[in-house]
Amino acid sequence: MKNLNKTVKEKIDNFFDWIKGAELIELKSCDISEDPVRPELDVKFRTEYGRKIYGVRYKKEICAIMCFGFTNDIPKTVEELDLMTKDAFLQGTLRDQNVGKIAIAYTVWSKKKGGGKLIVKEVFKKVKQSNHLNRLVTLSPLTEMARSFHLRNGAFELQINEKTQNFEYKI
Repeated sequence: MKNLNKTVKEKIDNFFDWIKGAELIELKSCDISEDPVRPELDVKFRTEYGRKIYGVRYKKEICAIMCFGFTNDIPKTVEELDLMTKDAFLQGTLRDQNVGKIAIAYTVWSKKKGGGKLIVKEVFKKVKQSNHLNRLVTLSPLTEMARSFHLRNGAFELQINEKTQNFEYKI
């Protein structure tokens, strides 16, 4: 029993060490073949028109990734996301801002246990500190796994669409 308690304590300590040492960074690229949600979207899609890729880095390793589009409305499809981010980007160019007011997370995945939850928490903090973003919404696949993940991490269901669902994290 003593050895079991020691093993559990070591695992917990190791988990919290990596959480404390992790940092949110913007990425120029990612390996799209690792994306279990939207592997069909190339890096160009993920990085043009105000779209960004963020990762959680720990000891030079990327442990979780989240991709965003910045819009002024909530998309129900990837095609709408594409149009809305382009529109927000072009409108923003006139105001020297280049992004919309709503951060739309359209894919998230983790390579390390706890990474998904951590990246949501870190992105939430970044959006909250932003002076131009006022909402954090997802464009999630219509799966129970996506639903459970977002509800478990503090989001509420905004709407269910034909092929997607939107969850919102209150800022």
